[in-house]
This record gives sequence, structure tokens and C-alpha cells, in this order.
Amino acid sequence: MTATIALVDDDRNILQSLSIALQAEGFVTRVYSDGEAALKPLIDNPPDLAVFDIKMPRMDGLELLRRLREKSQLPVIFLTSKDDEIDEALGLAMGADDYIAKPFSQRLVIARIRAILRRVELNKNAPGEEDEPVAEPITRGRLRMDPARHKVEWDGRDVTLTVTEFLILETLAS
Repeated sequence: MTATIALVDDDRNILQSLSIALQAEGFVTRVYSDGEAALKPLIDNPPDLAVFDIKMPRMDGLELLRRLREKSQLPVIFLTSKDDEIDEALGLAMGADDYIAKPFSQRLVIARIRAILRRVELNKNAPGEEDEPVAEPITRGRLRMDPARHKVEWDGRDVTLTVTEFLILETLAS
């Protein structure tokens, strides 16, 4: 079976060149120029794996991953020019499977995609394996946090936080 890879990046050159390289390796690709355009298709018709840029207009890769994780465990690789260690740690803590800095080798990206798809396939076929434990909700007075869904409530009302704000609040509440 041919794997489908979604590419989400605002750089047309990267989308086109990486898509061509992946297709040459037998993958089917879907391309999106920003997170907002990609979110609904990624949820409604999930690919086998997605590659996100972090810095994009309208909805960045971190926000796209946060929203995607509310409904899906789709494997995600961050491909970004941001080389700050905190961005890498944040992306991985939110559930990204890998992180590749630009400029990158297309061969390396394809190898990492294959490795993650192999791991996902092995996990599907592993008999008797239980799912990874889900983080328990945190309740502190009127504050309720659900780390697994990146959801926060105060006095029963939803609170919208950036990814960084969520992680800081989660650390303080823990």
C-alpha cells in the first residue's frame, strides 16, 4: 500500500521540491500552504503522516499540531527554519514525532518518514500492546486542565491559551 504524506509549508519551493522527491519514492502527497487550509482535510481525510513548517501565516505549525492532537494521533514531523532548542522541545512535548531543521536533505526527510511509518505499522501489529498512558486531567480549585487534549477551563468556561501559555500553566499547576 502506498503511504500518503501531507506537506504543510508556506514556501512553495519546499512544497514542490519535497512533493516531487516523495512522489519519486512512491508516496502520494497532498500539499497545503498554511495550517488553516490544512486542518480540516487532515482531520476529515487523514494521511499516513504529515510534515509541518512551524512559521506560517494564518495558523502556525504549533497551533495546527495542538488542534490536530484534539482529534488525531497522526504522526507529524516538524520541518522548520526555527533552530531554537525551546521550539524543538515544545513541538516534541506537544506530540510531534520528529523535528528537522532547514536547510535539510531530502534524503534525510524521506528516511525519517520511512522510519516513523515503520514504527507506526509495528505498533499497529503488536499483539497485546496497550496504548500509551494518557495524562490525567489536573484540577486546582476553579482551574481544570486536560493535557491530553490541551484544554483549559476556569470556572467551567473554556480558556484559550497559546501553546507556551498552556505549557507554563501546566507546569505551575503540576
